[in-house]
Amino acid sequence: MSALCDPPGANSPPRPPLSAQELAQEVKAFLSGVDPVHGTKLSAAEHARCALVLLRSLPPARHAALDHLRSVFDEQVCSHLLERENGAASSRSGAGLEDVVQEIQRVLAEFVRGNPKAWAPVVSAWSIDLMGQLSSKYAGRHGVPHASSLNELLQLWMACKATRSLMEIYTQCLSAMIGGCPDACVDALLDTSVQHSPHFDWVVAHIGSSFPNTIINRVLSCGLKDFCAHGASPGADLLLAGAAAATDNKRVPKIASVVGILGHLASRHAGSIKQELLRMFHESLGPAREPPHQAAVPFLLQLAVMSPALLAAVSSELVDSFKPSVLNQLHQHFSSLPRDDLDNMVSVVVHLICQTSSGAFRVLQFLVNTAMPASVITPPGPTLHDGVREACDRIIQLLLLHLQKLVYNRAAPTLADSPPRPIPFLDALRGHVRELCVETLRLERKRFLWQHQLLGLLAVYSPPPCASDALFFLLALARGPDELGLATQLYAVLSACLRDLLPATVATCVSQIHAGRLPEPQLAQLFRNLAAVVRGDGGGGGDDGGAASAMAARLGAALARRLPDLAQLLLHRHAEVADAACLLLAACPFPRSLPPAHLLAAVRAAVHRFFWLLRRRRHHRHHEASDLGSSGLLLARLSAVSPAAAKAVLQRLVEGALRGANAELFGAPPEPSGKEESDAAAAANVSLLDVNRRFTAAVNFSGGVWAVFHAGVIGKGLKASGVAESRASEELARNSQLFLTLLLRCCCCCAGADPAADASLAVVPPEAAKAVAAALVESVCPEAVAAGGGELAWPAEEQARGTLERDLRICRRFRDHPLLFPLLRLVAAGRPALCYCSVLLRGLLAGLMAFWDACRESRTAGSPWHLQASCALVSCLAEGSLLPPALGNMHELFPQLAPFEVHLLLLSVWDYLRENSPLPQKFTFQARRGLFLRDFSRDADLAEPLAVLHSVLHKNIHRLGLLAARFRP
Repeated sequence: MSALCDPPGANSPPRPPLSAQELAQEVKAFLSGVDPVHGTKLSAAEHARCALVLLRSLPPARHAALDHLRSVFDEQVCSHLLERENGAASSRSGAGLEDVVQEIQRVLAEFVRGNPKAWAPVVSAWSIDLMGQLSSKYAGRHGVPHASSLNELLQLWMACKATRSLMEIYTQCLSAMIGGCPDACVDALLDTSVQHSPHFDWVVAHIGSSFPNTIINRVLSCGLKDFCAHGASPGADLLLAGAAAATDNKRVPKIASVVGILGHLASRHAGSIKQELLRMFHESLGPAREPPHQAAVPFLLQLAVMSPALLAAVSSELVDSFKPSVLNQLHQHFSSLPRDDLDNMVSVVVHLICQTSSGAFRVLQFLVNTAMPASVITPPGPTLHDGVREACDRIIQLLLLHLQKLVYNRAAPTLADSPPRPIPFLDALRGHVRELCVETLRLERKRFLWQHQLLGLLAVYSPPPCASDALFFLLALARGPDELGLATQLYAVLSACLRDLLPATVATCVSQIHAGRLPEPQLAQLFRNLAAVVRGDGGGGGDDGGAASAMAARLGAALARRLPDLAQLLLHRHAEVADAACLLLAACPFPRSLPPAHLLAAVRAAVHRFFWLLRRRRHHRHHEASDLGSSGLLLARLSAVSPAAAKAVLQRLVEGALRGANAELFGAPPEPSGKEESDAAAAANVSLLDVNRRFTAAVNFSGGVWAVFHAGVIGKGLKASGVAESRASEELARNSQLFLTLLLRCCCCCAGADPAADASLAVVPPEAAKAVAAALVESVCPEAVAAGGGELAWPAEEQARGTLERDLRICRRFRDHPLLFPLLRLVAAGRPALCYCSVLLRGLLAGLMAFWDACRESRTAGSPWHLQASCALVSCLAEGSLLPPALGNMHELFPQLAPFEVHLLLLSVWDYLRENSPLPQKFTFQARRGLFLRDFSRDADLAEPLAVLHSVLHKNIHRLGLLAARFRP
């Protein structure tokens, strides 16, 4: 009893002890509330001071006095709230209570300082319980903030004199008890928190901020003891226990208050909380474990289940601490538990992993690397127990199963429903799709199967970005059929539940290309993989064969809609990227509904690439077959889109082959460069007299004017030689053959032929031949097109004289471009398309006639080109059915005739064509044979031209007698 007597305060003068009579009067006044001397009722302040006197002088009255002092604090709080509500200076009933509250605080502080061991536990329990009661009592009062507004609530109560004094009293008690028995204070704090949460949270927040390390440590310690005291065993079903604890009103465990206190402290003291949790975990694995520590791991799991914030704070660091030695200790720690308890523990771990957001990818890597190491090299240190690997293997399988249930059981949200519950683990993995794809493509035992399944779940959970990103990375990073098969398998899984997946994937590819995030080798690999999938070579055989074919068709359609973006890459500066883009587009089946602008842009790029490959072919022969093949197939597919597309392809091919540096590939001389043309234009404005005067002083004119030679212009170097780079005849012939084969292939595709089929024996469709004819006329004689384009009828002789200059230019173009005659033969094969080349035929025939008329050679072999051109021209006229067979064979005689005889025969051809103009109307279509044929019996009489022909034969009968039978009508 003497321990609870009034100690001598350090700051108050000593008081004489009360006599027995005085003490009896104080007890009577305290019990009756009436002044025994005057008989008047005691005021609240006087009654409180009477309780303080008894608290100082009469130890048995301690509890009664402290209980009465509760009403003083209650009345002062009520007065403070009324003052806030009414705005008055003070309320009448609580006018002098602030001084009494201050006096009570001073008295209790003296008791705690004088004898902390005896008074600190009592006063701390009284003050913390009173703060809990006041917080709950006035929680619904008008003007009191909601419990969730912790900062506002803390400001309100700390502004109140009563509650601030109680907080200071408790803080003093806690400071006095930290060194001796802090568990008593923390137990009182937890008990009150359980009873009055969440209205008591402001007290917890303030005390925790004042003593963070002590509160965190002791709260965890007391929570663990309470966890063990309520019968929790290491193998208990923590999820069910936590749910029962939350609904049990009779015996609520303190773990909920532990979670609340630590949750309040997590914002400012996360590091300390993390350190204490890890310390508790490692201490539980020590060799000499006390009984409470044996339940530390289940206790920590229960904390993590109830508090996502604590789980996020400790998950990543906890994974880093899982060294082989720690894992072996854990295995030894739980190996003796019953099977059911272990199953419950694993279920809790799986549940916690699904709720993990911070460090989710590190957790996944830890589980995968532990269950199935990527390397066969054992790291230095203790060897991992096989049971640990088996446990991680089981956890991964259960995790995938649990995630599958969560993902596929999420109902689609409607306008009236709340959005589906999130899955934090999958939310955290959204930013690691590329890393998951890289790990999956390593094809290492079970690892890639787990990660591939996880990719599918992640794609279904977050379809707009993750599904297309996962498929994109698998397509971009795969380096073989086996790896590429993973993309096909993923599509087979996702196609059943996700619509428009492939268009979204193609859009992701295009956005990544435009953003420049892919290096050139990886970009080329992406295109090659896409081409393999479109062709059906993307792996995924067996049961996924149907999905692979469906993916090929839909991916091809999605890529075709992105034709403008992909066609630009045909002109990429990196040859490997351009080759792969061409390979991809060549595999795409293009629909007939492509916009003309997109189609023409692709045609221009594809034609440009074909000629670029021909030019590169001289130096990169090891690529020529595949690259030229894919380029030709692309042009053929573009030709098959529509007649307009075929016309554009044919026109671009013909124009490209006859212009610029491309013409040199087929034997044409090089065109003058831009510098030479500019120099020539500048020289046209220079006076030759001035130029010669500048050379007068340095040039010796003794040999006459013919001795003056001008090798160049000072400052501009020597004159350009103008000599073309020599090309072997085999190369020119090979280039011409490749080009003509491609042209014939595109012509056949215009009529609906398979772009991949061989077109060597196909019949040239008339419409395609007509397009080639129009392109020829526009390239060789553009002024004829500008003047009206037609000119199909053969002009009179007087009119033909006016086109002499044009005829010479046409003849010169045929001489410079050896490819023109093969093109004429291709046009002639598609009757009656050769009629549309009348301008070229007239010009060439007129030029050849003029040459042979002026030629003074004894034999035609002295002019090899003109002889070859004359033979080729007549042969084309016969092939195109512009000449009857009797006249169409005359070119066989030309090598054996004199020039004037060739002139006579060509003149007879001219006369025949003038009388029988080459018009398409003269051809009739025979459906049985599928060809346009001409009936020459309806034309004018052949007597006059045949008379000339027979006369020439007669003159040369000794050499041409064997051929006479071929020229009978």
